[in-house]
Amino acid sequence: MNTTTFKPIAARPAPVNTEGPVAWVKANLLADWKTSLATVTIAAVLLWLVPQIINWAIVKAVWAPNYEACRADGAGACWGVITEKYRIIIFGRYPFEEQWRPLVATTLLIGLLVASCMRMFWKAWLPVLWVAVLGVFFALMYGNTLGLSQVDTDRWGGLPLTILLASLSLVMSFPLALLIALGRRSNLPAIRSFCTIYVELIRGVPLISVLFMASFMFPLFMPPGVKIDVLIRVLVGITLFAAAYSAEVIRGGLQAVPKGQVEAAATLGLSYWQTQRKIVLPQALAMVVPGIMNNFISTFKDTSLVTIVSLYELTGAMSLALNSDANWRPFTIEGYIFIALIYFVFCFSMSRYSHWVETQVNKSKLR
Repeated sequence: MNTTTFKPIAARPAPVNTEGPVAWVKANLLADWKTSLATVTIAAVLLWLVPQIINWAIVKAVWAPNYEACRADGAGACWGVITEKYRIIIFGRYPFEEQWRPLVATTLLIGLLVASCMRMFWKAWLPVLWVAVLGVFFALMYGNTLGLSQVDTDRWGGLPLTILLASLSLVMSFPLALLIALGRRSNLPAIRSFCTIYVELIRGVPLISVLFMASFMFPLFMPPGVKIDVLIRVLVGITLFAAAYSAEVIRGGLQAVPKGQVEAAATLGLSYWQTQRKIVLPQALAMVVPGIMNNFISTFKDTSLVTIVSLYELTGAMSLALNSDANWRPFTIEGYIFIALIYFVFCFSMSRYSHWVETQVNKSKLR
């Protein structure tokens, strides 16, 4: 009689919770001894550093616009300098009593930018809205109409100038970048060579050189009596610079589209521009959203370089506000922190919008 021996089944480990904050800490901060050591080290540094920052920035900070209190022994951050100089930092050299005009103009432009990022506003009338808002912007800023006093562009500054340069240069550089990227892949040698030379020439020099050429060298080639406003010259320089970098990012997306799709479109009888508009560009742009947004953020921050041509945008206006007053000059750190927060808000907003666009693209692929 055969007897069958059954071996007991080994006990399985209890299931581990993979959700919640405790599980996240174990998986990301205490996964092994190396990760745990790095976590403990960083935590120790933060425990030593954070209380000192809080003590300087909040506990012992001086909030009142009193430079004598800021210079007292034991005083922390002097946020009173922001209270005292914020209007000059935000609006630059714009006439003090007329600063409501750049405030309204900048609010309208920011609202337009936000609306342009929402799908519900992607209508045929959106370009008309851009023209209308920009017309109101320049009418308010420049004046000399509707009873407003004239304010020349060399007195524009601060946040309004930063927003204007960044928004217009990005809007104008994107279609130019598309054409350049397509030109670099063209079968026509003349067009391909021209676009290649343009991109390599612009990328081979820093933006500060482009601004210098646009501001000081370009007028030397103009006919006698012809003068182009420095704001326009700087805007053109930033636009051309941003277009060259964006074109290379877009060209990378174009190369990632399978060649078979282009051949299939040609078989169906689609023209070159129909193929690009309906098949190639939608896929290429979707793949390079992070790179394009990275260039947008970089261009927004690079507007700070226009100070070299005597246009005092946000960073230049801050330096102007503090360096012109010996009483507040020692507190430039607080001024830089203030404008750094402004830059962070705008750049972080663009980054989150880029993430939202990527999410929408991925959802559309799964349908």
